[in-house]
Amino acid sequence: MNIEQQPLDNHQIKLTVQIEASQLEEAKHRAARKISQRKKIPGFRPGKAPYPIILRTIGEEAILEQALDMLVDDIYPRVIEEAKIKPYGPGSLENMPKLDPPTFEFIVPLEPEVILGDYTKIRIPYKLKPITKKDINKVLDDLRERQVLLEPSEEPAREGDQVYIRLSIKRMHPAEGEIPSLVNDRRMPVVIPETEKINKNEWPFPGFAQKLVGLSKEEERTFSYTYPEDSDFKELRGRETEVQVVVEEIKKRILPELSDEFAQSVDERYENMAALTDEIRKTLEKQAKEEYDDKYNDKIMQELLKNTVVKYPPQMLEREVDLYIHQLEDRLAQQKLDMDTYLKMRKMDADALRKETEPLAEERLNRTLVLLEVAKSENIQVENSELESESMRTLDELGRMMPADKAKKTLTNEFVRGMIGNIGADLLIQHTWGYLQSVARGEVEQPVSEEKSEVTEEVTTPAKQAEKPKKKTTTKKVKKNEPN
Repeated sequence: MNIEQQPLDNHQIKLTVQIEASQLEEAKHRAARKISQRKKIPGFRPGKAPYPIILRTIGEEAILEQALDMLVDDIYPRVIEEAKIKPYGPGSLENMPKLDPPTFEFIVPLEPEVILGDYTKIRIPYKLKPITKKDINKVLDDLRERQVLLEPSEEPAREGDQVYIRLSIKRMHPAEGEIPSLVNDRRMPVVIPETEKINKNEWPFPGFAQKLVGLSKEEERTFSYTYPEDSDFKELRGRETEVQVVVEEIKKRILPELSDEFAQSVDERYENMAALTDEIRKTLEKQAKEEYDDKYNDKIMQELLKNTVVKYPPQMLEREVDLYIHQLEDRLAQQKLDMDTYLKMRKMDADALRKETEPLAEERLNRTLVLLEVAKSENIQVENSELESESMRTLDELGRMMPADKAKKTLTNEFVRGMIGNIGADLLIQHTWGYLQSVARGEVEQPVSEEKSEVTEEVTTPAKQAEKPKKKTTTKKVKKNEPN
């Protein structure tokens, strides 16, 4: 068997394979016997007809097609082995230019290749801001707002009150053809904040609610307001408007006091305000760290990619796009939507969605491959105890979320194996980010435990080599389904 290799630009390789003519003849005889076993040949028992009779009955084209199919299955594993290449997935039989001697042209996607730069020199300051008392008080204010009581008031509006108004706004000096009215008699509630808590994003403009202070029920006020040149409402920048307000109702807002009783009303787990405040601090610290780490990791990856070369075949990106869309379908299902409805809402078709998704999938694929290569380079792995603990926790959560009958159907052995593989991959990525953070922060790398998980080899391997190639349809080739 003679094999010629031609690397292609898209991280695939073209293999031109030439075999002996006798191998094709032998394959044709095997093919004929196989065909005769399932197709009746008059005068002969299944599989017992002589080759010339089968050839005359079935026809050379059908035998040749079957023979090529069998021959490709026979030689492809040997071709990959002798060519000493590492395929990402199944190759495809692109062409068979001649039968004398039998010659096959395979296109084989190669395993991804990552050439890392010197990531050990990356240095980025890590400046996580501490949680302040102001941050905690903001959460407490939000919790108090959920329990606010509204009581009708006959007194003039003051800070802290909720005022129900009818609002009208119109342009002063409208241009020709411009509609003067911006808001026409719209009913809306307005909470009057304290002066120092005025929101710069307040609608219809900052400080609007303060203009209601002192107004009584059924009172009307008209005033002018000129939008500044840096207003978020671009079409109103520099424009003068007339604002009319009619007060319909005023209510006092009574907020609960911050007491142990209040803490218990938020959740019975909290015996007092100290317990509630401590939980708020911990939650805010966790959220702040996660958000900061995401941004910090992005900076690390940007630096890492500057001197890193990542190569992979187009099939790998296609698979990542498929995964991205499948995950989108899962999220839509949680919102009681299907993909068809989603596409109609966005006024796009499936091809447009794939095109839109491709850059996102490509970015994620690059990041994942780079992280896995760092993990491999630094021998970062997942401990068995950690994997087991996280898997049991996840299974316990799933079991509590599902009815018993649904859990029994869903939590099959195959599902659990896949779940454990995904958890192992996630943990490996987490540990790798942790290592890269320690590098970027200039910290000393901590030693890795010798107890390693057997699934690490699985999660760090991009793909398994397929046994059979895909085959494109031509007059001399067999179309064949290949396993993923």
